[in-house]
Amino acid sequence: MPYTTEEGGRLNNFAREPKVYQAEPPTAQQKRNYVILGVVAIILVSGLIFVAFSVSNVS
Repeated sequence: MPYTTEEGGRLNNFAREPKVYQAEPPTAQQKRNYVILGVVAIILVSGLIFVAFSVSNVS
């Protein structure tokens, strides 16, 4: 572990830094999956809102 000595003889322990890498752009298949998941999420949220309104308006 990388230790440093500060003023007064105190030791300070630093965490290891992760390796840095450049992100790659998403492939066509990943983009398609993002669109599909977005549509599914919109349908799910719309359905939950519809159920909430229909249950709250029951008299």
